Amino acid sequence: MVNVEVAYAKPEQQVIVTVAMEEGATVEAAIKTSGLLELFPEIVLSELKAGIFGVACKLDQPVREGDRIEIYRPLVHDPKEARRQRALKGF
Repeated sequence: MVNVEVAYAKPEQQVIVTVAMEEGATVEAAIKTSGLLELFPEIVLSELKAGIFGVACKLDQPVREGDRIEIYRPLVHDPKEARRQRALKGF
């Protein structure tokens, strides 16, 4: 068994759940086991982006002891477009 954390954060709330997984379990399995999909219905597994310690990963990647899996929310604004709009206001 390996122990991993699954984290999800919203502007007003952060939740980190520790789960024990079988050796060879995937990121997707850990997310499902964490119960965060039920707790936060806005998380859609088929559209989900995740990472381990801030590095993007695929859902079929095996987890290792001590990994912190992070579920990422979609960006509200495109950073490049936001920068472009700020620059236009400056002229």
